[in-house]
Amino acid sequence: MSTEKNSAPADSVPTGKSNLKDGFIDFTAGSLGGVALVYVGQPLDTVKVKMQTFPSLYKGMVDCFIKTLKTDGVARGLYAGTIPSVVANVAENSILFAAYGGCQKVIANVMGVPKVEELSSLGNAWAGFFAAFFSSLTLCPTELIKCRLQAMREVQSQQSDKKVKFIGPWTLTKQIIKESGISGMYRGLTSTIAREMPGYFFFFGAYELTRELLTKPGQTRDEIGWQKTMVAGAAGGAVLWLVIFPADVVKSRIQVQNLKTPATVLMRDIIKHEGVSALYNGLKPTLIRTAPATATLFLAYEYSKKWMHSVLD
Repeated sequence: MSTEKNSAPADSVPTGKSNLKDGFIDFTAGSLGGVALVYVGQPLDTVKVKMQTFPSLYKGMVDCFIKTLKTDGVARGLYAGTIPSVVANVAENSILFAAYGGCQKVIANVMGVPKVEELSSLGNAWAGFFAAFFSSLTLCPTELIKCRLQAMREVQSQQSDKKVKFIGPWTLTKQIIKESGISGMYRGLTSTIAREMPGYFFFFGAYELTRELLTKPGQTRDEIGWQKTMVAGAAGGAVLWLVIFPADVVKSRIQVQNLKTPATVLMRDIIKHEGVSALYNGLKPTLIRTAPATATLFLAYEYSKKWMHSVLD
């Protein structure tokens, strides 16, 4: 007599071993996606940070790009802070996607959804919201170093007329810890969390919703192909930055200028003295950068994840 109808599918009750494997795959795929994102988007990220923190020095995106390229070149200019940026993005995306996978399982369980793949776009959005808290803790110190390196010329030129002295990420880290202690590495943590959690709600929500809209009848979201995956990734990235950009401007100023002003107070001061538009300085290069960079992030994440599952399953 067959007992098949009483048997649960093998993947409906995840074991500790399968959870560990899934976490490792999400962590590794997120790391690979983070590396890809940095090398595609770093030059325009540098332009964004400069325009956010020293808006009066540049007439616009093109002016900032050209001046940076002429003054400091490619390596020390447009790709300044690449190593800490890679560290920041690998740290953020590995933790983010590992936590995202875990949060998806928790939310699926709470919502009574039998499989993570069947979660709605809203369910995935909430998973991204909670996952971002954990990634913020690793992102804040590494992004602090990245932003300081990107705007090093502007900071030093305001402090003295002497020739700019470039230092590396490790020297800068030791300098911050010496001056402010370990807590100095977490300058801007509150604004980072305030930026990341709502941002990634919309990021993953928009990504999953776009994938859902691009599926054909009978297809799953995982079967839409690499081109549509990149389109969905670009859509998620664009929505993310449109939502979080004012908080990102505040975070960048706190970190680059080593401010101790609370984020909400600084935001009010910027609006009062510079106008609301100041909270969107650098948005144009960010959106231009986001399309290819975030598309590449999700392409690397989804396809490396599929490959690892095919090898390890």
